[in-house]
Amino acid sequence: MISRIESWLHTYCPHLSAGDYQITSPSTPDYNCVAWGAEEDDRWWDPTDPEKYWPDGVPRELTLSAFIQAYQTLGYLPCDSLELEPGFQKIAIYTKPPGEADGQPTHVTRQLPNGRWTSKLGNLEDIEHELDALRGFYYGAVAQILKRPVAI
Repeated sequence: MISRIESWLHTYCPHLSAGDYQITSPSTPDYNCVAWGAEEDDRWWDPTDPEKYWPDGVPRELTLSAFIQAYQTLGYLPCDSLELEPGFQKIAIYTKPPGEADGQPTHVTRQLPNGRWTSKLGNLEDIEHELDALRGFYYGAVAQILKRPVAI
């Protein structure tokens, strides 16, 4: 029998096959990918819902600019490299292509120390995966990489 996450991934992430990801946590509605990108697992981040968390002083809008500003409050800055860099933590923001939902952010994933990426899939589980595996019609593609220094 196919699990709920396997069914969802098969439908919405066609570049991700069963052997390409590892489930790393149970499903929960407590947090989303935007919070998970910020290393939070106790609240849902959402600029469009006044009942949900969004950093103070950041526009409450579903734009790439607002997402970048939200993560800048945590010390992230734009960068160009997807590669693992010792001493830095990276996140990737996916958006729909321009013309589709006006390039709105659709997903955030965080790089792990092993160079793979971790994502929270809505109310479903967290998974570990390769960055390009989530590219497709549902999430779009990586539009921006951000990084911040971390203690080694």
